[in-house]
Amino acid sequence: MMKLKVLLVSSEVVPFAKTGGLADVAGSLPIALEELGVDIRVIMPKYASVRIGIDESVIGKDAKVYFVKNDDYYNRKELYGDRFSDYNDNLDRFVFFAKAIPERCKKEDFCPDIIHCNDWQSALVPVYLNTTYKYDPWFSGTRTLFTIHNLAYQGLFDKDEFPKTGLDQALFSINYFEYYGKVNLMKAGIVYSDAISTVSPTYAKEILTKEFGCGLEGVLKIRENALSGILNGIDYGIWNPATDPKIFKKYSVDTIDGKYLNKELLQKELGLKVDRDIPMIGLISRLADQKGLDLLAKIIDDLLKLKVQFVVLGTGDNKYHALFMKMAKAHPKNTSINLKFDAVLAQKIYAGCDIFLVPSKYEPCGLSQMISFKYGTIPVVRQTGGLADSVKEFDPRTGGGNGFTFAEYKPQALFSAIKKALSARENRKAWNELVKKVMGLDFSWEASAKEYIGLYTKITGMSR
Repeated sequence: MMKLKVLLVSSEVVPFAKTGGLADVAGSLPIALEELGVDIRVIMPKYASVRIGIDESVIGKDAKVYFVKNDDYYNRKELYGDRFSDYNDNLDRFVFFAKAIPERCKKEDFCPDIIHCNDWQSALVPVYLNTTYKYDPWFSGTRTLFTIHNLAYQGLFDKDEFPKTGLDQALFSINYFEYYGKVNLMKAGIVYSDAISTVSPTYAKEILTKEFGCGLEGVLKIRENALSGILNGIDYGIWNPATDPKIFKKYSVDTIDGKYLNKELLQKELGLKVDRDIPMIGLISRLADQKGLDLLAKIIDDLLKLKVQFVVLGTGDNKYHALFMKMAKAHPKNTSINLKFDAVLAQKIYAGCDIFLVPSKYEPCGLSQMISFKYGTIPVVRQTGGLADSVKEFDPRTGGGNGFTFAEYKPQALFSAIKKALSARENRKAWNELVKKVMGLDFSWEASAKEYIGLYTKITGMSR
C-alpha cells in the first residue's frame, strides 16, 4: 500500500522558530504522523533563528523540513513584527513563501496527496493551486486542508496591495478576498481549500457564531460541511514530570510526594511561605483580554483575602503589567508576579502549583490545561473551545470529571469556580485521587494524528 504523502505548511515550527502554539503543533504533529507511517514533509521560511547552513533539516526520525530562503524577507529578529506593529511588507513576505511551495515540491520530486496549510500566513497556497496551478498535472491529485489556529488573526492588508499577489484583480471581490474593503488572506484560504479544520471540536462550532466568528462566520457557514475540529495534543517528551530536567525533583503517579516537594522548593525560590498546606494557584499566560484577565482583575483582591498563594508568569498588555505590579505591592506575602518569559520557571509552576487558572474569553484549543493535568495540577477553566473539550467538571460525590469549570463570562462565575476547587481540596484523600487521575490522562499527539489521517483520507477521496 502506498504511503499517504503530506506537506505541512507553517510559518513557524518548533524547534526552528516560535511565537506561539502554532509552532508547537507544526513541530509535534509531523513526528506523530511519521510514526504512524505517513510520508510527511514540512516547509517554513528560513528565519534568522534557523541556524542551519543548508536549506533543509529533519524532525522526528526522518521527517524532512524544507526552508524557503530569502534574507531580505526572513533574516530578521522577529517573525512577523515587534510587539507594537507588524512588518509593513508582510504581504510580500508570505506571497513569496506561498509561491515558492509548489515549485519546491517539484524540485524535491514530491507530489503530495495533501498540502496541509496553517493560519493566514499559508492561506495563499490553496489559492495558487486553484488558479496558477489549476491545470498543472503535477498537482492534479493534490488536495488542501486549511487549519485555523486562531480566527482573530486573519492577515488583513490594504486593498491597494492586492496586485502583489499576482492574481486576477477580479478575485478582489466579496466572494474571495475582499473583506470590508481590505484584502483578507484567511478568508481566501477558507474559500479555496478543499477542507477546513480548527484545533478543537467546540471551537469548530463556536466560529460559526457571531460571538466567535470574528466577522468570518458567514463565510464559514457556507463551508460548514467542509469544517471539522481536531483537538491538539501535547508532547509528553517535553511535558512529563517523570523525565522533566527543569523541575526541582522528578515525580510520577507512583511517587506523588515529589509534587509536594516541588511545591515547597518553588515557594522557597519565589520568597513565599513554605507550607504545602497553603493552596498555590498558578497562571501562565499572555497578558491580554482574550485570556480572561479582565475577569481576574475584578476578583483578585477578594481571592487574595483567602488563604492562598498566587503565582503569575507572562508578558503582554501594559494595563495588566500595571495591575499585577499593583497586586504585588498590595499582597507581597502571598503573590509572586513574574512579568517575563521564563521556560524553566513555567515548568516549575506547572509542577509546584495545586490549581491552574485558564479563564479565557475564547480559547481555540489551549495547551496549558493539558500540561497542568500531566503535572497533577488541577485546572479551573472557562467552558470554551478546547478547554470545554478537555476539562470536565469534577463531581466530589462520584469522583467523575477532571477539573473545575464556569460558563458565564463574569467575574463572579470565575470566583465561584476557584472556590469550588479550594473547597474540594480540603478533602485531601479525594484531592490526591483526582491528582493521580489527571496525571494518567492521555492528550498525546498520537490520538490527534490518527484523526488527521482519517481527515486526510476523507479529503483525498473528494473530487476537486
